[in-house]
Amino acid sequence: MIIGVPKEIKNNENRVALTPAGTAEFVKHNHTVYIQATAGIGSGFSDEEYVQAGAKILPTIEEVYAIAEMIIKVKEPIASEYSLIKKDQLLFTYFHFASYEPLLHAMIERGAVCLAYETVERDRALPLLVPMSEVAGRMSIQEGAKYLEKPMGGRGILLGGVPGVKPAEVIVLGGGIVGTQAAKMAAGLGAHVTIMDISLNRLRQLDDTMPANVQTEYSNEYNIRRAIKTADLVIGGVLIPGAKAPHLITRAMLPTMKPGAVIVDVAIDQGGCFETSKPTTHAEPTYVIDNVIHYCVANMPGAVPYTSTLALTNATLPYALQLANKGWKQACKDMPDLKLGLNIIDGQVVYQGVAEAFGLPLADVNSFLAATTETYA
Repeated sequence: MIIGVPKEIKNNENRVALTPAGTAEFVKHNHTVYIQATAGIGSGFSDEEYVQAGAKILPTIEEVYAIAEMIIKVKEPIASEYSLIKKDQLLFTYFHFASYEPLLHAMIERGAVCLAYETVERDRALPLLVPMSEVAGRMSIQEGAKYLEKPMGGRGILLGGVPGVKPAEVIVLGGGIVGTQAAKMAAGLGAHVTIMDISLNRLRQLDDTMPANVQTEYSNEYNIRRAIKTADLVIGGVLIPGAKAPHLITRAMLPTMKPGAVIVDVAIDQGGCFETSKPTTHAEPTYVIDNVIHYCVANMPGAVPYTSTLALTNATLPYALQLANKGWKQACKDMPDLKLGLNIIDGQVVYQGVAEAFGLPLADVNSFLAATTETYA
């Protein structure tokens, strides 16, 4: 198969979808890899390293899309890329369709095969979302602590306090990967942490494993309303796979929070779990509503690209190799977890959460997989 890796062009996105080590694996399996020039620079990988691994370098993004049968990316295509995508071309990347309708309709129009990292599911876990959730969860505390500083507009609070001065109050909404990592980081810095979730089993697990300065509480509107009144930092880490995140903090709740408090919405890729959330960039990461600082950067791990790229490609490469070796149809037949990553095929939505988000008809993914399996040179 011909693999194409374009340079990420989203604002301050420095990750790359394939490392030189991953390139060597594709080449070892007799695939051809084309890398856009300087695609890996932001993550610390030079063009020469890719050439040594067996890749071919193309100078423009247009050339990469034109020649590739499978495009491997990190983030969803942006508007300038839509016209470059070919019918039946396989795109393997994060899409988060439920949060951005124009992207959905663009991919339907292009007739591409869209296989989304974030909906690949195995044993009720999301293996291609986990590494970036780990990064984002840990970063949420790092960024939250920074914006609590007075020069950044915050309350002027040190997250862990000092002897004789109480630490910050941190509320973490969601006890999944993001929430767990955020709670660990906040606790490690000495903050007082409350982690909230709707699963009692998950709360029991967290209660058994978290340090003494982390408490668990059942998540409901009453408890959230009460908790945010004393919170200095709130982390939103709620996820419904492939669907929009629920709004757990409404606009009406914001005036009850302390002036200069910070909320970090890690769920912004899925629409955000605060009603007042809107996507921001690393260039302009925050805005203020009702004296509450909102940090809603949609590609948080892009700020630490070396760590993020290695973590992501460790997870995606085995799946990408299966897609290249077998073709997407046979690979999805053989791997039910990969099959769940299919969101759009030939202009039709095949993932339930995406169809429900926009009231679109849901096509049967099995009807596409039953067609003649594709072959590649």
